[in-house]
Amino acid sequence: MRLDRFLAEKLQWSRRQARESLGLQMVGLNGRTATESAKGHLLAAGDRVSLFAEPRRLHRILPRPDLGVSILAEGPGWIAVDKAPGQGVHPLRSDQSDTLLNAVIARHPEVEGVGEGGLRSGVVHRLDVDSSGVQVFATTEAGFARLRSAFQEHRVTKVYRALVHGIPPASGEVTVELMVRRHRPARVEVRASADAQTRSCPTRWRLLEVGASHALVELRPRTGFLHQIRVTMAHLGHPLLGDAVYGREDGVRRHMLHASRIRFEDLDVEAPDPPDFREVLKNWVVGHS
Repeated sequence: MRLDRFLAEKLQWSRRQARESLGLQMVGLNGRTATESAKGHLLAAGDRVSLFAEPRRLHRILPRPDLGVSILAEGPGWIAVDKAPGQGVHPLRSDQSDTLLNAVIARHPEVEGVGEGGLRSGVVHRLDVDSSGVQVFATTEAGFARLRSAFQEHRVTKVYRALVHGIPPASGEVTVELMVRRHRPARVEVRASADAQTRSCPTRWRLLEVGASHALVELRPRTGFLHQIRVTMAHLGHPLLGDAVYGREDGVRRHMLHASRIRFEDLDVEAPDPPDFREVLKNWVVGHS
């Protein structure tokens, strides 16, 4: 069995948490400190695995009451907040304290330990760092189970607003085969056909406003694959403004993608466009109609 899988099963962690513990040099293997590169080490009879800290305290979230957070709505087992562009959803390291989750836990300490626990406590879905809008956290185990299964089974309606180069057709739907080509930094690509490494990702769109050479588009992805909207629109020839990864340098400081609404049963939450999105919309679309 791989070392990371062994840690996950013995400690009831996710594989991600197991890898994080290795990265923090909290794990010993046969008397020596194991690093993250040892995650794939195949354990053999007689190998001795040790932990250099109490498991429950390895990945505590540092509460940050000084960080501002806009709470959009709350319900049984969940809380929805308005994520600002440029802010990570959750910490990637135990010493990171500038994320949305750090701010949420300062106000709702019951979130800590929910779901996957650790640095991903309460996280049922995740927006890109530079995306803005509705981000939902679970506050109870029952809430996490209900929402996570809803996202995984594509029963959640997700509505995004994006500013794109060019003028797409008035409406449409496309399904692309996506594959993660690189993890750090993340990059996704469209493949010509489906295989074991790809996932079929459908997305619907409709035009909301049209300028001379740019447009405001509403998008509804059925799946939630990494960078799905950004890659899909670039594939169609309409990359998002500010998306230097899948488009081009255009002077906009971040990709213009905003999660405007999430709806599922009792959860129906909307977030207004952030100031930078409104400014780019005004200067690139409305002002050049």
